[in-house]
This record gives sequence, C-alpha cells and structure tokens, in this order.
Amino acid sequence: MKGICLLTMVPMRAEPTHRSELVNQMLFGELFHTVGKTRNGAWLEIKLAHDNYVGWVDANQVTEISTDTFKELAKQEPAYSTQVMDLCLCTSTNKTTFIIPGCRLPMQPGSDEFRINNQTFEFNGPVNRERISREEMLELAYSYLNAPYLWGGRTPLGIDCSGFTQIIYRLAGYNIPRDASQQATIGNVLSFIEESRPGDLAFFDNDEGRITHVGIVMPNNQIIHASGKVRIDGLDQYGIYNREIRQHTHRLRLMKEIAD
Repeated sequence: MKGICLLTMVPMRAEPTHRSELVNQMLFGELFHTVGKTRNGAWLEIKLAHDNYVGWVDANQVTEISTDTFKELAKQEPAYSTQVMDLCLCTSTNKTTFIIPGCRLPMQPGSDEFRINNQTFEFNGPVNRERISREEMLELAYSYLNAPYLWGGRTPLGIDCSGFTQIIYRLAGYNIPRDASQQATIGNVLSFIEESRPGDLAFFDNDEGRITHVGIVMPNNQIIHASGKVRIDGLDQYGIYNREIRQHTHRLRLMKEIAD
C-alpha cells in the first residue's frame, strides 16, 4: 500500500499502540510505503518516502493512494509551507486542515491548488520551493525559538534536536536524514570550529562516543538547538555553553558543512 498524510501531523510510534514511544511525526503531504500491519489492520508499519524513517501509525489517520498517484506526487518538486500556522481548504468537502512549517504541498508553480484522490485542496499561505541563503535559513530557525522540546517531534508545538535541524534544512531546500547520528554521515567535515559558518551543523556525543545531539551554528560563537526548548547558547571548542547555569551541557564531536 502507498499512502499520504492529509492531517496536520500523524504520530509515528515504536510499537503499534498509542501508549508506545513517539519516534517521529509525519506531516501533511508526506508520502509513505506500507511495510507491515497488525493482524486486524488497525496499525500500519510505514516507511517515509523522503527519508526512509520507519514507524507505526494508526490506520485511521492516513490516506491510501494508488501507485500511479504516489509516483506522480513523488516526482513533483513540492512547495513547503513556511508560516508557523496556516490553513489548507479542501474545496470538495469545505473542510480545513491546519498547516505548519515543513508540510509538503504538491502544487504546481503559480498554482494554489492540488488534487488528491479526486479531492481538490487550496492553499494560499507562504511557501518555499528553492534553496535559500544561509541568512534566510537562520531567520527560519529564529522563528522556532522557545518551541518546547518533544522527543520525536517535528513541529513548533514540540520538536527534538534532529527534527529541528531536519525541518529547517528542508525549508532551506535541503533533504537531510531524520536522526542526529544519520545527519552526521553527510556533508563535509570541518577540521576546526573556526572553519564553520552560520548555518553549518554541530554534532555532540555522549560518554560512549555516540552522537546524541545536533544544532545549527549561529553568528558570534552561538548555536541554536532544541534542548528543553529551542534556545540559543554559546558554542566553543569544548561544546555548548549554557550561560544561565554557567557550564557546558553538550560535548562537541564534529562539525559538518551541508548548505551551499
């Protein structure tokens, strides 16, 4: 089965139950393949088309589409919503859906409409289709300040560290993996912190050497990242320095250049 998310956000779980750990969130317009299901069909194990992330979703929260529709949508260059909150109208049913940053809107350039399963949707909010400058990327990152931390989250109402970097890079025109350890495998390694530019990614590890955190380099030796909330802290050769508690909270492992 092929499918699409036509809700604002659908939780992806580690196991097929609402009590299970939230591992990710699927946003409006994102496509998926079904790789498994429970015996009664109430839960689907899915793989997201854009980053191959796997998790379980409630079957009632997703929409099945034909293979032809899936292929057509997958090959389109989508528009991504950039406003913190907007509305998409299904003109066929006169029902609206909240749209948040990073939602995938399969509209043709110059159009504010698209069709899914014989239903027409209309969206008039701001979108981005092209790669943008590092300065514009940082402005988008600033708009998430004080968004609460949520493990598995990808929205301004709750977001984790790698969900934050993935969404900001998506809005800037780059498709990067979901988890911090996966994001650390792409891009060009920077040998010294002095080589980094605002918009680069900084990665941090734990005592076992496993990468567990990521953030976006900001001007003036600062970093924006999701830790408790999306916040700005100091960044030096040792890691992230929290000026409020006057100590380092994350140990720097490496830095990567991904954006142009």
